[in-house]
Amino acid sequence: MITIESVAKQFGGVRAVDNASMHIAKGSITGLIGPNGAGKTTLFNIVAGLFPPTSGHVYLDGEDVTGLPPHELFAKGMLRTFQIAHEFSTLSVIENLMMVPSDQLGEQIWNSWFRRGQVARQDAEIRDRALDVLEFLKLTHLIDERAGNLSGGQKKLLELGRTMMVDAKVVLLDEVGAGVNRTLLGEIGDAIVRLNEERGYTFCMIEHDMDFISRMCDPVIVMAEGTVLAQGTAQEVQSNEQVIEAYLGRGLKNKPKRKAGGV
Repeated sequence: MITIESVAKQFGGVRAVDNASMHIAKGSITGLIGPNGAGKTTLFNIVAGLFPPTSGHVYLDGEDVTGLPPHELFAKGMLRTFQIAHEFSTLSVIENLMMVPSDQLGEQIWNSWFRRGQVARQDAEIRDRALDVLEFLKLTHLIDERAGNLSGGQKKLLELGRTMMVDAKVVLLDEVGAGVNRTLLGEIGDAIVRLNEERGYTFCMIEHDMDFISRMCDPVIVMAEGTVLAQGTAQEVQSNEQVIEAYLGRGLKNKPKRKAGGV
């Protein structure tokens, strides 16, 4: 679904991403891990169109989308969430969902005056879809709650729900578990798996919680110092000496044997 070829990004004298290449397979839930400063979020921002790469190419479903802005990638089915949820805090939960679809008739004042019936029918269809999303995510009890009043985990669920309001091909999840309690994280994980299995969503997620990554992701890609260090199952990357050294600063030969649970 996504191919990243020799992508680099330089900020002044700092090379945040350095000749990184990887493939995100269609229908997969791919994990992207690495120590702080590895270049994970910068790479996400390049793929999602927030930053143009200094060099290299990004392909979406075989199409070169390098440097396209986020709204054009959105129209092509690439969506992302953020480590800190970007909800519209003063709007209700259902309003946060209903504003997602683009090119709504009611956005044009002319239509609001002269095509009221069509606007009302489209609004009803969008509301029905939003209600289905809330039921899927078990958030119907919060339908009229202001989004700013939600807990951190509920806001992450709402962000996931916003990706369901359009026909997404691939969703980039940036630390979906950050600041979320274990119960809600389990619910978020269940929703991601269902979207993957039942609706064919492709996911790529940055995450530091290896228990969550181990449960959700195959394959797992490891970045360090701006480039791809290793790829495999969660178990394989946790036992990889280069990966352990990247996280802990030393290899297996120089340390007592133990599980790489801190990866």
